[in-house]
Amino acid sequence: MTKSLLALLALLIISASLHAQEYLGQLSANPYAPDSTGNPYGQYGSPSAPNSINNPYGPYGSPYSPTSAHNPYATEAPRVIAPDGTYLGQISANPYAPDSTANPYGQYSSPYSPTSINNPYSQYGSPYGSQSARNPYASEGPSIVSP
Repeated sequence: MTKSLLALLALLIISASLHAQEYLGQLSANPYAPDSTGNPYGQYGSPSAPNSINNPYGPYGSPYSPTSAHNPYATEAPRVIAPDGTYLGQISANPYAPDSTANPYGQYSSPYSPTSINNPYSQYGSPYGSQSARNPYASEGPSIVSP
């Protein structure tokens, strides 16, 4: 009984660590915020930072990586999560993926959807919203997490 319980516990710990998401910065147009993907000198916006979506040689910025925001065929692009916990889709160049922020007909990219970062009238896409990815002065933009 004790061995099977230990084996189950080890399996749970391993599966939890495999599904841990990595924080990849704030999807923001703010060029001065330290966590912003729009800050070319910051940890998450620099094109030379290892886990930046702007690094063309990294796993999240390469045009060939299946986990990249810039691969139009990516299958596991990084996820976008609003500060209030709302899921805002995958930051992806794939125009056909249903959750992609590049799919003009999808829920997360449509200029008419309330959960789209491309809707200028939603709290997540407005150039004036405090939680917006498009506001260059936003203090709390959406987070990007690894798949």
